[in-house]
Amino acid sequence: MRGGAAVFALAAALLAAGCGTGGIVKGGDSGHGKQLFQAKCGGCHTLAAAGTHGTVGPNLDDAFASDRQQGYKQVTIQQVVRQQISLASGRMPPDLVTGTNADDVSAFVAASAGVPSAGGGAATSGKDIFTANCGSCHTLAAAGTNGTVGPNLDDLMPALARVERQVTNGGTIMPAFKGKLTPAQIMTVAKFVSSSAGK
Repeated sequence: MRGGAAVFALAAALLAAGCGTGGIVKGGDSGHGKQLFQAKCGGCHTLAAAGTHGTVGPNLDDAFASDRQQGYKQVTIQQVVRQQISLASGRMPPDLVTGTNADDVSAFVAASAGVPSAGGGAATSGKDIFTANCGSCHTLAAAGTNGTVGPNLDDLMPALARVERQVTNGGTIMPAFKGKLTPAQIMTVAKFVSSSAGK
């Protein structure tokens, strides 16, 4: 928590100084931002409002919950998120979203990260589960995703048992979804991938 608060304080100081931000973000379409987040960011980040469970990057609900409790305003959180997108480093690839798309993603994250859930809203269709959890890393035409971190599933055309095993246990850089998705959700996404890949 201490490290997160220090990073947030540094980002807020840079924001106040106008350093490296390219200007103050104004607005953004959070509805479009949610779609972009699910497709481009959700494979790495957990965010309840997006139905994503990524573990490579920070859990954004955890990262911003204490900041909200401390009274940080949504506009400040949006600016911090927008700056992180613009100045991506480490494992976060640069230019996942740019321009107004980055504004839209930052608006969505600022409006929803660390906000207590009202319940419900969990993805239930194979396509929705895939888009929220897998699409930022994998290409699958049936889901409208074009991730390039993991294999192109349209080219691979994996069998049901292979998809179920991979989603459950993970692999080289792919996180295991056992415990993050229910067994029923894993089977649902496995059926979706195996029946639609390459078609």
